[in-house]
Amino acid sequence: MKLFGRKKAKEPAVQFDSETQYAVIRSSICTGEKVAGFKNKTDGHFTEVMLIRSPADEKEFKETYGVNSLKVEY
Repeated sequence: MKLFGRKKAKEPAVQFDSETQYAVIRSSICTGEKVAGFKNKTDGHFTEVMLIRSPADEKEFKETYGVNSLKVEY
């Protein structure tokens, strides 16, 4: 439902703990597909959160999870 042009704040789909995880975009070298998510600092496990199709998607991810910068991994 649209509320007169205002976006309703999205609830985070996944819990983010900056002590044990860092935000990252996984980018495919072959297809260019980008997926934003969180990588565990100790074991490297990647938790996929959302597909990034445009700069607006990346901005939405950053705003939802309070992330300032994203590392890109190929």
